[in-house]
Amino acid sequence: MKLGIFGGTFDPVHHGHLIVAEAVRESAGLDRIMFVPTMISPHKQETAATPAAQRLAMLREAVKPNPFFEVLDMEIERGGVSYTVDTIRALEGTHPHDAFYLLIGADNLQEFATWREPLEILRRVTLVVMDRPGFPPAGGELPFPARMIHCRVPAIDISGTDIRRRMKEGLPISYLVPPSVARFIGRHRLYQGD
Repeated sequence: MKLGIFGGTFDPVHHGHLIVAEAVRESAGLDRIMFVPTMISPHKQETAATPAAQRLAMLREAVKPNPFFEVLDMEIERGGVSYTVDTIRALEGTHPHDAFYLLIGADNLQEFATWREPLEILRRVTLVVMDRPGFPPAGGELPFPARMIHCRVPAIDISGTDIRRRMKEGLPISYLVPPSVARFIGRHRLYQGD
């Protein structure tokens, strides 16, 4: 099987995540997309995220309607800082006959060389670079060869930062997140400030 790995904090998961994941699945011909929420993002260690159990619960609610999506809690269960290379190694142990495709935004491609063991990641997966309309397509910026494919995804201007700000200001988040996620956020009074 061709399995896509989509990592992130998902704080909270929103329609933008779901739309680009489905676009990549269709464009790259992937069998499944595995959403892997981080415990602690190596690039956001100074930023406090919503507790992992709540981010995981929202993500599970969001992907429930799509039979091609699943959520893996392996980085949360492992604890500590989440490194993609460790996750890939673990997935290879449980899926030895599958091919892995790592979803990465074109903006993140610029910093990929700074990730932990980037060459090891590229030895094990194909990078799926998500190019958005209105942004210059990412070229061969990596300082080393990579198995890389480009997928054009819709430009969805939704961010977790904006959703959290709107909640803190008492503004609606309808249409930004799935209804089940909006209900979860309301029920648990998330992102409402101090």
